[in-house]
Amino acid sequence: MKKIKFLLVAMMAMMTTAGFVACSDDDDDTAPVSNMQRYQNEVDATVKAQKKNSKAILLVAFGSTWQQAYDAFDLTRNEYAQAFPGYDVYLSFSSAICINRAMAGENTDKRSFYEPKYWLEAFGRVQYSEIIVQSMQVIPGEEFSRVVNAMKDFGNNVFGDLDDKYMSQVTLKLGMPLMYSEADTRTLADALHTNFGSYAKQGAMLFMGHGNPDEYDTYKANVRYTQLEQALQQKSNNYFVGTVDMMDNFKVQVRDRMVEAGINSGNVYCAPLMSIAGDHAHNDMAGDDDAWDNGFKVNEDGEVEDTSWKMYFEHMGYTTTQNGTYVDNGSNALVKGLLEYKNIRDIYIAHTRAAETVDFYHSMFPEE
Repeated sequence: MKKIKFLLVAMMAMMTTAGFVACSDDDDDTAPVSNMQRYQNEVDATVKAQKKNSKAILLVAFGSTWQQAYDAFDLTRNEYAQAFPGYDVYLSFSSAICINRAMAGENTDKRSFYEPKYWLEAFGRVQYSEIIVQSMQVIPGEEFSRVVNAMKDFGNNVFGDLDDKYMSQVTLKLGMPLMYSEADTRTLADALHTNFGSYAKQGAMLFMGHGNPDEYDTYKANVRYTQLEQALQQKSNNYFVGTVDMMDNFKVQVRDRMVEAGINSGNVYCAPLMSIAGDHAHNDMAGDDDAWDNGFKVNEDGEVEDTSWKMYFEHMGYTTTQNGTYVDNGSNALVKGLLEYKNIRDIYIAHTRAAETVDFYHSMFPEE
């Protein structure tokens, strides 16, 4: 992903949430309602209507505008409701851009998603006794930090409107991302080998994660991709793990490692190492974007831009289509997000069961 594009997207997100107002339907002197207040009102109403238990789980994903992703999220939420019968389960997006595009029905029917801060505020208003926030991120990177910051704001009663006695007693827990620790990478490697081992026997099996640009590598999380590749290669030398945003681990460097391992041709299979299959999976990995012009130009970061993994490896002499026919979005690309595999949903559920209690309230008032 180009850094300029990244910055433009970030600016758009800030502009989108910077306080636009929606006028009241009434033609009287009622003050206009900001989008933030409207969103909070909508979430409050949802929580009041759906509250059945005294405990809640909030699943926090980055977000998407793809129906395939929505189906995966719905499946995951339903499975959580079965696994945690004493909890009410809700789903949140952390990306303002994904939220706005989903509300506009960009690729499918309009759907309403909201940022974690609105859900947590609503939980506090109905006074859930226990709240588990489960990060649906793959690594503890930039997006995970948003989850933590939302919890800190809630724990510190940032709006000052929640009952102090309640805030001092509520149990707040944090469920960690899929690869929070190095041990997690080995657990995930076992699950991936179960799902993709048959492909690794037929050729190179590549996983495309997101990763963080160096300046956004919160918690130094990028190392988890390297550790995952090492864990997978203990099972088969045909496994490789790259990213779209981690320096020195783009598709170009993945091929370099393949060549170093003696894999110069043959089948290449690609799968997204992301919780859902959205734009990155369908376009950056399995799409038809192709900047080939009697060769590729490598940018200053060492990446080939405007070219999907499928097209890049095809030009590099590998087989990315089967018998000239298109399968699964036109290639050997296995376009399914991690949440579409039950054994990986089970890992997330295990992380929720092991969620760590956090005490952001007392961190604000250390004398209590």
